[in-house]
Amino acid sequence: MSRRRVVITGLGTVNPLARSVPAFWGSLLEGKSGIGPWTLFDVTNYKVKFGGEIRNYVPNPAIMDKRLQRRMDRYSQFALEAAYEAIVDSGLKMTKNENKELEQEYQVEGYEPFRMGVIMGSGIGGLNEYEDQHEILLTKGPTRVSPFVIPKLMVNSAAGQISIYFGLRGQNFAVATACASAANAVGSALRAIQYDEADMIVTGGSEAAMTRMGLSGFIQCMALSNRGDAPQKACRPWDKDRDGFVLAEGAGMVVFEEYEHAKKRGAKIYAEVVGYGATGDAFNITAPCPDGSGAGKAIELALKDAKLNPTEVDYINAHATSTPLGDLGETLAIKSVLGKHAYKIPVNATKSMTGHTLGASGGLAMIVCAKSITTGKVHGTINLDEPSPDCDLDYVPHHARDHKVKVAVLNSFGFGGHNACVVFKAV
Repeated sequence: MSRRRVVITGLGTVNPLARSVPAFWGSLLEGKSGIGPWTLFDVTNYKVKFGGEIRNYVPNPAIMDKRLQRRMDRYSQFALEAAYEAIVDSGLKMTKNENKELEQEYQVEGYEPFRMGVIMGSGIGGLNEYEDQHEILLTKGPTRVSPFVIPKLMVNSAAGQISIYFGLRGQNFAVATACASAANAVGSALRAIQYDEADMIVTGGSEAAMTRMGLSGFIQCMALSNRGDAPQKACRPWDKDRDGFVLAEGAGMVVFEEYEHAKKRGAKIYAEVVGYGATGDAFNITAPCPDGSGAGKAIELALKDAKLNPTEVDYINAHATSTPLGDLGETLAIKSVLGKHAYKIPVNATKSMTGHTLGASGGLAMIVCAKSITTGKVHGTINLDEPSPDCDLDYVPHHARDHKVKVAVLNSFGFGGHNACVVFKAV
C-alpha cells in the first residue's frame, strides 16, 4: 500500500514568549528570553523561584466563555487556544454551530467529520486541577470536591475538548510519554493520514505543570537549574556551566492534512512531514542513556522512514534541555548518525529561550521547524557562552542566521527513556 503525503497547513501556540505564532517566531529570531520570577504562587520556601511562566494568562473570551473555562484545566485552555489559532491559520472554514443541544462550538468544513481527528500529547495533564481539588478534599471534605475534577485532570481531556469544540469525530486520543509526548503524538497523526485512517488531524502538545507539586517534584529529583541570580541565563544548552533545565508551560499545535486535499483547496503549506522514528533507552527512569544510542536509533529510523540520507539533513531542532547528561548524549547521538555531516549543519535549542515545556516541547519545536523551512532562517541558541569540550557542533550561538532549510529534523526525548524524532521537508 502506498503511503499518502502529509503536510502542515496551520500553526498555533501559547508559550512564555508569546500567544501567537508570528510573535513567537519574532521573539525567537530576536533572541528574547521568556524566563522570569515565579508569580503563580508563593515560592518563598522553594529552592527554585523562576521559570517559563505564561504571565497574567487569561483565557481568550472570544474562544472560551466563562462556562467552558470553568470546565477546563489550564493545560487544556492552552491547547484549545493554540488549536484555534492553528485551524484559523490553516484557512479551513469554520461554521458556528447553532444546535444548542450540542457543546460543539464550530463545525470545520471541507472534510467528513469522522475523517478529522485530534491526537495530542501531555506529560502530566491537569495537575493544577488535581492540586486544587486535593486541597479542597483535605480542608472541606469529599462532598465539596468538584464534579469536574476527573474530566479536568485527565491527560486526554485537552484532546477531548478540542474534538468537541470543533466537531472532529475521527481518531481522538492522547499520548503521555513525558517530554516526548508531543513528538510521539505527531508520529501517530502522521501514520493515521499516511495510511488513510484520517484526512486531517490537529496534533501537538500542551503542558501546565508549574504548580506546587510540579515544582517541588522537579527540584527534588535535581533536574532544575539553580541559577536564581540570573533566571534569563539559566537555560544554557551545551554550555560548560549548564546545571539543569528551566520548568516552563505552554502549548504548540499544528494542523496536519493530506497533501492532495490541501493543494486542491489552495492551502498554505509550511512543510511536508516525511519521517518518524521512536525508541526506548531501557536504561533509567529519568537519566538518558549516556552514549545517546537510543536517541541515535530514533534519528536513524526517522530518516529511513523518510527515505533520506543523513547527508540530506539541513538543520536539527534539538531536544537540548540544558542538562549535563542530556545535551552531551544528544550530541553523541547526532554524530553517530550524521557522521562528519553533523559539523556542517546548524543545531539549535529553542528551550534556551522558552524553558522546557515538557510534553508540549515537541509541539513548539514543530512550529520552529516549519517556520525555518518557510523563512530560510534558524534562530540562535542564547546563553551559549562557552560550549563544553565534547559539545562541538554548530549550535548557532546567540544570534539567528539565514540558512536555507530543505530537510529539518526534530528531536524529542522524555523521562522513562522515550526517544522520538520527526523529519520535515520543504514542499
